[in-house]
Amino acid sequence: MISLLALLAGFLLDLLIGDPHFLYHPVRLVGALISFLEKWIRKLFPKTERGEFFGGILMAVLVIAVTTAVPALLVFGASFWCVQARFVVETILCYWLLATKSLKDESMKVYDKLAAGDLPGSRQAVSMIVGRDTAALDEKGVTKAAVETVAENTSDGIIAPMLFMAVGGPVFGWFYKSINTMDSMVGYKNDKYLYFGRFAAKLDDVVNFLPARLSGVLMVLASGLSGFDRANAWKIFRRDRKNHASPNSAQTEAVMAGALRIQLAGDAWYFGKLYQKPTIGDDLRPVEYEDIRRANRLLYATALLSLLIFSLVKILILALSGRM
Repeated sequence: MISLLALLAGFLLDLLIGDPHFLYHPVRLVGALISFLEKWIRKLFPKTERGEFFGGILMAVLVIAVTTAVPALLVFGASFWCVQARFVVETILCYWLLATKSLKDESMKVYDKLAAGDLPGSRQAVSMIVGRDTAALDEKGVTKAAVETVAENTSDGIIAPMLFMAVGGPVFGWFYKSINTMDSMVGYKNDKYLYFGRFAAKLDDVVNFLPARLSGVLMVLASGLSGFDRANAWKIFRRDRKNHASPNSAQTEAVMAGALRIQLAGDAWYFGKLYQKPTIGDDLRPVEYEDIRRANRLLYATALLSLLIFSLVKILILALSGRM
């Protein structure tokens, strides 16, 4: 029950204050660890395909071990002090893992620039939350990029860590976050990371397989509750959820496209190279910058519905096991 209450409190803190910019976020420490280990390991292993691949495995093992061990030690230490201390520690650890308000705030910066007619400013704002090249995007391209990252990160940044925390507390949550952060930093299919980042990318595919699909179903349910086209969301989810090189990324993007009745994805530039990608959804109406606000409404509805369902399931399991 302590872990469940900590998840609820952490979720509430995230909704209220998000990530304060004046604090050094722990996820950035994980990123710094990844960068340090990458430089160190690349010096140790031969610069061959095999050497880079096994170097990437070593990096992944070390990052996961450190990122999981630190919160485990914090929770273990707080447990010896008192129940209240453990609750506070777990709450903070859960709060740091969630990104509902931050995702909304960052995407709304793009919205604000578009609403003000500042296309260059909107390109700069969206470049902070997507990995593609943004310098040549028009208003439609900027909007699509923002909506797509809200959809994808609904799973990666909120539902998936929430699910892991509901199962095993913040320690499980940080286990997931270590893998997801590695994928975002080294999981690219370019010359630099094709072999070094392959293990991290495949591991991220594995740990996100169930959460991504569960997030898609939950988003379909939330689309009906928040006034969007639930029937079309379900239709596009079933039809287009595999229209991506990643087995997981299109799950929630498909629901978002269907719920908003727009077409997402398609060709995009990454690191100066054009990648041909299938579209997701039907072009039932033009994409407009108001879709960013609509995407955030669906984001919040999905997050709240997921928290409710995960909590009820957790309480039921605890009750049946006699631990309440």
